[in-house]
Amino acid sequence: MSVEDTLARVPLFSQLSRRDLKRLAGAVVTRQHEKNEVIVREGDDAVAFHVLTSGRVQVVKGLGTARQKALATLGPGDFFGEMGLLDSFPRSASVVALEGTECLVLSRWDFLAELRMHPHIAVQMLPVLSRRLRAAQGENSY
Repeated sequence: MSVEDTLARVPLFSQLSRRDLKRLAGAVVTRQHEKNEVIVREGDDAVAFHVLTSGRVQVVKGLGTARQKALATLGPGDFFGEMGLLDSFPRSASVVALEGTECLVLSRWDFLAELRMHPHIAVQMLPVLSRRLRAAQGENSY
């Protein structure tokens, strides 16, 4: 599957044109991670978005503490860190490779550079963000 096709499957990018997906794909880098490698650490600034192309990872809260709790297991096609593209708030959980894993990585600064050059990309993303916000708020949204 091409990088563009992979990005198109991410809800945040689902409304983008093929041309815009290709632009974003040009900023993506591929990263390999070994088994047990911490890919992102809870509390670190969120600076990139990751899409898994192979392998499996575990999302963990409180990594290395007595309160460590596994929140989710992700595999190929899954993603994490999409909100890190929009803000640089601290990561709310760690992500650890359960096996050799490959990720497509889009950094926040590369993403923002694309938005500055092509602001219509942000406009195309707004309905998706709005739907996600409404879903998170449930029936209490006005």
